Amino acid sequence: MDINYELYKVFYYVALSLSFSEASKHLFISQSAVSQSIKTLERKLDQKLFIRSTKRVQLTPEGEILLRHIEPAMNLIQRGEAQLTDAAKTGGQIRIGASDTICRYFLVPYLERFHKEFPHVHIKVLNQTSIRCVELLETGQVDLIVVNYPNSYLSNVSSIKKIRTFRDIFIANQAFSELKDRKLSFKELSQYPILMLDRKSTTSEFLHRLFLQHQLDLVPEVELSSNDLLIDLARIGLGIAFIPDYCLKEVSSDLFEVKTQETLPERELVVAYSEQIPVSKATQAFLNYF
Repeated sequence: MDINYELYKVFYYVALSLSFSEASKHLFISQSAVSQSIKTLERKLDQKLFIRSTKRVQLTPEGEILLRHIEPAMNLIQRGEAQLTDAAKTGGQIRIGASDTICRYFLVPYLERFHKEFPHVHIKVLNQTSIRCVELLETGQVDLIVVNYPNSYLSNVSSIKKIRTFRDIFIANQAFSELKDRKLSFKELSQYPILMLDRKSTTSEFLHRLFLQHQLDLVPEVELSSNDLLIDLARIGLGIAFIPDYCLKEVSSDLFEVKTQETLPERELVVAYSEQIPVSKATQAFLNYF
Protein backbone atom coordinates (compact mmCIF):
# COMPACT_ATOMS: atom_id res chain seq x y z
CA MET A 1 0.00 0.00 0.00
CA ASP A 2 1.59 3.25 -1.19
CA ILE A 3 1.05 5.74 1.65
CA ASN A 4 3.18 8.83 2.09
CA TYR A 5 5.25 8.90 5.31
CA GLU A 6 3.97 12.44 5.98
CA LEU A 7 0.43 11.09 6.42
CA TYR A 8 1.61 8.70 9.12
CA LYS A 9 3.57 11.54 10.72
CA VAL A 10 0.43 13.69 10.93
CA PHE A 11 -1.53 10.74 12.32
CA TYR A 12 1.15 10.15 14.98
CA TYR A 13 1.06 13.70 16.33
CA VAL A 14 -2.74 13.90 16.31
CA ALA A 15 -2.89 10.53 18.12
CA LEU A 16 -0.37 11.69 20.73
CA SER A 17 -2.11 14.97 21.53
CA LEU A 18 -5.66 13.99 20.58
CA SER A 19 -5.87 17.48 19.15
CA PHE A 20 -5.81 18.65 15.53
CA SER A 21 -4.77 22.14 16.61
CA GLU A 22 -1.86 20.90 18.77
CA ALA A 23 -0.66 18.66 15.93
CA SER A 24 -0.80 21.60 13.49
CA LYS A 25 1.36 23.69 15.85
CA HIS A 26 3.93 20.91 16.21
CA LEU A 27 4.08 20.25 12.47
CA PHE A 28 3.93 23.94 11.46
CA ILE A 29 1.04 23.37 9.08
CA SER A 30 -2.55 24.59 9.14
CA GLN A 31 -5.28 22.80 11.05
CA SER A 32 -7.17 22.25 7.80
CA ALA A 33 -4.06 20.57 6.33
CA VAL A 34 -3.94 18.24 9.33
CA SER A 35 -7.62 17.40 8.92
CA GLN A 36 -7.19 16.78 5.19
CA SER A 37 -4.20 14.51 5.80
CA ILE A 38 -6.16 12.40 8.28
CA LYS A 39 -9.08 12.12 5.84
CA THR A 40 -6.67 11.03 3.10
CA LEU A 41 -5.07 8.41 5.35
CA GLU A 42 -8.47 7.10 6.45
CA ARG A 43 -9.54 6.84 2.81
CA LYS A 44 -6.39 4.98 1.77
CA LEU A 45 -6.65 2.56 4.71
CA ASP A 46 -10.44 2.32 4.39
CA GLN A 47 -10.65 2.68 8.17
CA LYS A 48 -11.94 5.37 10.51
CA LEU A 49 -9.04 6.33 12.81
CA PHE A 50 -10.53 9.10 14.95
CA ILE A 51 -13.89 9.91 16.48
CA ARG A 52 -14.33 13.67 16.16
CA SER A 53 -16.70 15.82 18.17
CA THR A 54 -16.90 19.52 18.97
CA LYS A 55 -15.17 19.04 22.34
CA ARG A 56 -12.75 16.14 21.94
CA VAL A 57 -10.93 13.77 19.61
CA GLN A 58 -10.65 10.05 20.36
CA LEU A 59 -8.85 7.17 18.70
CA THR A 60 -11.04 4.43 17.31
CA PRO A 61 -10.00 0.81 18.06
CA GLU A 62 -8.48 0.74 14.56
CA GLY A 63 -6.62 3.97 15.33
CA GLU A 64 -5.23 2.48 18.54
CA ILE A 65 -3.96 -0.55 16.62
CA LEU A 66 -2.25 1.68 14.06
CA LEU A 67 -0.67 3.84 16.79
CA ARG A 68 0.89 0.77 18.43
CA HIS A 69 2.78 0.16 15.18
CA ILE A 70 3.47 3.75 14.16
CA GLU A 71 4.87 4.87 17.55
CA PRO A 72 7.87 2.47 17.56
CA ALA A 73 8.58 3.34 13.92
CA MET A 74 8.53 7.09 14.64
CA ASN A 75 10.76 6.64 17.67
CA LEU A 76 13.18 4.55 15.62
CA ILE A 77 13.41 7.22 12.93
CA GLN A 78 13.91 9.96 15.52
CA ARG A 79 16.52 7.83 17.26
CA GLY A 80 18.47 7.39 14.03
CA GLU A 81 18.33 11.12 13.33
CA ALA A 82 19.44 11.91 16.89
CA GLN A 83 22.38 9.50 16.68
CA LEU A 84 23.61 11.14 13.49
CA THR A 85 23.17 14.76 14.56
CA ASP A 86 24.36 14.26 18.15
CA ALA A 87 27.41 12.31 17.06
CA ALA A 88 28.36 15.12 14.71
CA LYS A 89 27.78 17.87 17.27
CA THR A 90 28.45 16.61 20.76
CA GLY A 91 29.62 13.01 20.61
CA GLY A 92 26.22 11.36 20.85
CA GLN A 93 23.45 10.56 23.28
CA ILE A 94 22.50 7.66 25.50
CA ARG A 95 18.97 7.06 26.81
CA ILE A 96 18.55 4.78 29.80
CA GLY A 97 15.36 3.49 31.40
CA ALA A 98 15.40 2.50 35.08
CA SER A 99 13.33 2.84 38.23
CA ASP A 100 14.05 5.54 40.81
CA THR A 101 15.37 2.87 43.20
CA ILE A 102 17.76 1.31 40.67
CA CYS A 103 19.00 4.76 39.60
CA ARG A 104 19.67 5.91 43.14
CA TYR A 105 21.11 2.76 44.68
CA PHE A 106 22.88 1.17 41.72
CA LEU A 107 23.31 3.29 38.59
CA VAL A 108 24.72 6.55 39.99
CA PRO A 109 28.38 5.36 40.14
CA TYR A 110 28.15 4.05 36.56
CA LEU A 111 26.60 7.29 35.33
CA GLU A 112 29.36 9.25 37.09
CA ARG A 113 32.06 7.08 35.51
CA PHE A 114 30.48 7.36 32.05
CA HIS A 115 30.18 11.15 32.33
CA LYS A 116 33.86 11.45 33.25
CA GLU A 117 34.97 9.22 30.39
CA PHE A 118 32.57 10.67 27.79
CA PRO A 119 31.86 14.27 28.90
CA HIS A 120 30.40 15.29 25.53
CA VAL A 121 27.78 12.53 25.41
CA HIS A 122 24.33 13.61 26.54
CA ILE A 123 22.85 11.27 29.18
CA LYS A 124 19.07 11.01 29.39
CA VAL A 125 17.54 8.88 32.13
CA LEU A 126 13.83 8.02 32.10
CA ASN A 127 12.56 6.95 35.52
CA GLN A 128 9.82 4.35 35.31
CA THR A 129 8.94 1.05 36.96
CA SER A 130 10.73 -2.05 35.67
CA ILE A 131 7.52 -3.04 33.87
CA ARG A 132 7.10 0.34 32.17
CA CYS A 133 10.81 0.38 31.23
CA VAL A 134 10.24 -2.66 29.00
CA GLU A 135 7.54 -0.71 27.13
CA LEU A 136 10.00 2.19 26.67
CA LEU A 137 12.54 -0.22 25.18
CA GLU A 138 10.03 -1.93 22.89
CA THR A 139 8.78 1.40 21.53
CA GLY A 140 12.31 2.69 20.93
CA GLN A 141 12.18 5.48 23.49
CA VAL A 142 15.35 4.29 25.25
CA ASP A 143 18.55 2.53 24.15
CA LEU A 144 18.80 0.22 27.15
CA ILE A 145 17.09 -0.50 30.44
CA VAL A 146 18.30 -1.68 33.84
CA VAL A 147 15.52 -3.59 35.57
CA ASN A 148 14.64 -6.21 38.15
CA TYR A 149 14.37 -9.83 37.04
CA PRO A 150 12.25 -12.01 36.87
CA ASN A 151 10.16 -9.68 34.76
CA SER A 152 7.41 -11.35 32.73
CA TYR A 153 7.36 -8.42 30.31
CA LEU A 154 10.91 -9.14 29.12
CA SER A 155 9.91 -12.23 27.13
CA ASN A 156 10.13 -10.39 23.79
CA VAL A 157 13.43 -8.61 24.51
CA SER A 158 16.29 -10.15 22.54
CA SER A 159 19.29 -9.42 24.74
CA ILE A 160 19.36 -9.62 28.55
CA LYS A 161 22.57 -9.54 30.56
CA LYS A 162 22.74 -10.33 34.28
CA ILE A 163 24.47 -7.63 36.33
CA ARG A 164 24.13 -8.78 39.94
CA THR A 165 21.93 -10.76 42.31
CA PHE A 166 20.09 -9.37 45.31
CA ARG A 167 17.58 -10.53 47.86
CA ASP A 168 14.50 -8.90 49.26
CA ILE A 169 14.02 -8.31 52.99
CA PHE A 170 11.27 -7.39 55.41
CA ILE A 171 12.17 -4.55 57.78
CA ALA A 172 10.41 -3.05 60.81
CA ASN A 173 11.10 -0.69 63.70
CA GLN A 174 10.94 -1.24 67.45
CA ALA A 175 7.13 -1.18 67.44
CA PHE A 176 7.48 -4.80 66.25
CA SER A 177 10.35 -5.72 68.59
CA GLU A 178 8.63 -8.98 69.60
CA LEU A 179 9.53 -10.30 66.13
CA LYS A 180 13.28 -9.76 66.48
CA ASP A 181 14.26 -13.27 67.55
CA ARG A 182 11.62 -15.11 65.58
CA LYS A 183 11.26 -16.56 62.11
CA LEU A 184 7.76 -15.93 60.83
CA SER A 185 5.91 -18.07 58.32
CA PHE A 186 4.27 -16.23 55.46
CA LYS A 187 0.93 -17.05 57.08
CA GLU A 188 1.99 -15.38 60.33
CA LEU A 189 3.49 -12.45 58.45
CA SER A 190 0.22 -11.88 56.58
CA GLN A 191 -1.41 -10.99 59.90
CA TYR A 192 0.81 -7.90 60.20
CA PRO A 193 0.50 -4.64 58.21
CA ILE A 194 2.65 -5.07 55.10
CA LEU A 195 4.11 -2.04 53.30
CA MET A 196 5.14 -2.68 49.70
CA LEU A 197 5.41 -1.31 46.18
CA ASP A 198 2.24 -1.01 44.14
CA ARG A 199 0.90 -3.59 41.71
CA LYS A 200 2.61 -2.03 38.69
CA SER A 201 6.03 -3.23 39.89
CA THR A 202 7.96 -6.47 39.47
CA THR A 203 8.59 -6.48 43.24
CA SER A 204 4.87 -6.55 43.93
CA GLU A 205 4.35 -9.30 41.34
CA PHE A 206 7.17 -11.29 42.95
CA LEU A 207 5.78 -11.14 46.51
CA HIS A 208 2.18 -11.76 45.51
CA ARG A 209 3.32 -14.82 43.54
CA LEU A 210 5.27 -16.14 46.55
CA PHE A 211 2.23 -15.84 48.82
CA LEU A 212 -0.01 -17.50 46.23
CA GLN A 213 2.40 -20.45 46.08
CA HIS A 214 1.63 -20.94 49.78
CA GLN A 215 -2.13 -20.56 49.16
CA LEU A 216 -2.15 -17.16 50.85
CA ASP A 217 -3.83 -13.95 49.72
CA LEU A 218 -1.57 -10.97 50.35
CA VAL A 219 -3.46 -7.80 51.26
CA PRO A 220 -0.96 -4.94 51.84
CA GLU A 221 -1.65 -2.20 54.36
CA VAL A 222 0.05 0.37 52.14
CA GLU A 223 1.13 0.31 48.48
CA LEU A 224 3.46 3.03 47.20
CA SER A 225 5.66 3.72 44.18
CA SER A 226 8.82 4.47 46.20
CA ASN A 227 11.05 2.19 48.26
CA ASP A 228 12.43 5.21 50.09
CA LEU A 229 8.93 6.09 51.29
CA LEU A 230 8.40 2.49 52.40
CA ILE A 231 11.55 2.74 54.53
CA ASP A 232 10.34 6.04 56.00
CA LEU A 233 6.97 4.52 56.91
CA ALA A 234 8.66 1.50 58.48
CA ARG A 235 10.77 3.88 60.57
CA ILE A 236 7.65 5.44 62.10
CA GLY A 237 6.14 2.05 62.86
CA LEU A 238 3.37 2.02 60.28
CA GLY A 239 4.10 -1.57 59.31
CA ILE A 240 6.62 -4.08 57.97
CA ALA A 241 8.19 -2.94 54.69
CA PHE A 242 9.27 -5.24 51.87
CA ILE A 243 12.28 -3.82 49.98
CA PRO A 244 15.34 -4.95 47.97
CA ASP A 245 18.36 -5.32 50.24
CA TYR A 246 20.45 -2.87 48.19
CA CYS A 247 18.18 -0.04 49.38
CA LEU A 248 19.75 -0.37 52.84
CA LYS A 249 23.52 -0.63 52.89
CA GLU A 250 23.13 -1.77 56.49
CA VAL A 251 20.08 -2.07 58.71
CA SER A 252 20.23 0.97 61.03
CA SER A 253 19.68 0.91 64.79
CA ASP A 254 16.05 1.99 64.46
CA LEU A 255 15.23 -0.82 62.02
CA PHE A 256 15.74 -4.59 62.03
CA GLU A 257 15.19 -7.37 59.53
CA VAL A 258 12.15 -9.56 60.08
CA LYS A 259 13.23 -13.12 59.30
CA THR A 260 10.98 -15.62 57.54
CA GLN A 261 10.74 -19.41 57.74
CA GLU A 262 10.39 -19.64 53.98
CA THR A 263 13.46 -18.79 51.96
CA LEU A 264 13.02 -15.76 49.73
CA PRO A 265 14.46 -16.59 46.27
CA GLU A 266 17.22 -14.36 44.97
CA ARG A 267 16.40 -11.94 42.19
CA GLU A 268 18.64 -10.21 39.67
CA LEU A 269 19.38 -6.82 38.20
CA VAL A 270 19.73 -7.10 34.43
CA VAL A 271 20.56 -4.76 31.58
CA ALA A 272 18.44 -5.28 28.48
CA TYR A 273 18.55 -3.88 24.96
CA SER A 274 17.36 -4.84 21.50
CA GLU A 275 19.83 -6.52 19.16
CA GLN A 276 17.52 -5.75 16.23
CA ILE A 277 18.34 -2.03 16.54
CA PRO A 278 21.93 -0.83 15.99
CA VAL A 279 23.36 0.64 19.19
CA SER A 280 25.41 3.81 19.18
CA LYS A 281 29.05 3.88 20.26
CA ALA A 282 27.99 5.65 23.45
CA THR A 283 25.44 2.95 24.28
CA GLN A 284 27.96 0.19 23.58
CA ALA A 285 30.51 1.88 25.84
CA PHE A 286 27.97 1.94 28.68
CA LEU A 287 27.01 -1.70 28.09
CA ASN A 288 30.69 -2.64 28.30
CA TYR A 289 30.69 -1.62 31.98
CA PHE A 290 28.69 -4.76 32.65
